[in-house]
Amino acid sequence: MSSQIAAFSCRKHFKGYPCCHRQWNHPGHCSFVHGYSRSFTFWFKANALDQHGFVVDFSGLDLLDQKLKDQFDHTFLVNKDDPFIPQWEKLHNEKALDLRIMDNVGMEFTASLVWEWANSILFERDAGRACCFRVKASENNFNSAYFESIPNWFNFL
Repeated sequence: MSSQIAAFSCRKHFKGYPCCHRQWNHPGHCSFVHGYSRSFTFWFKANALDQHGFVVDFSGLDLLDQKLKDQFDHTFLVNKDDPFIPQWEKLHNEKALDLRIMDNVGMEFTASLVWEWANSILFERDAGRACCFRVKASENNFNSAYFESIPNWFNFL
């Protein structure tokens, strides 16, 4: 065996999270409310497989799927500095929309947010044996953003 560090990897795709958002301070049409069906692909890494021979047991990712549904399934996403927050909250309270206020609704920030969720779940569940090292967040088949990082708690050795 070579002296290189070996790691196993796999990926899991989640799709079908229809939501809408707006970038209120964008100078173009992105400032208008518009919607997509978001999807997410997660790449996982481990130095050793679990007792079933998996990097990550996909059947154990229900908590991640639920967090994705809670945040992105039929919801309206706005930035926390959106000047219409009082109006959006009023509509939310009247059950006209399901409001989620985020630091940033863009796909780049969303990719980093769900990367954090995945790694929090993996660390809690697998004690750091596996990690998520890349996320692709897509708003449609044409527009995607990636976030890539190795959590500081993941040990390559």
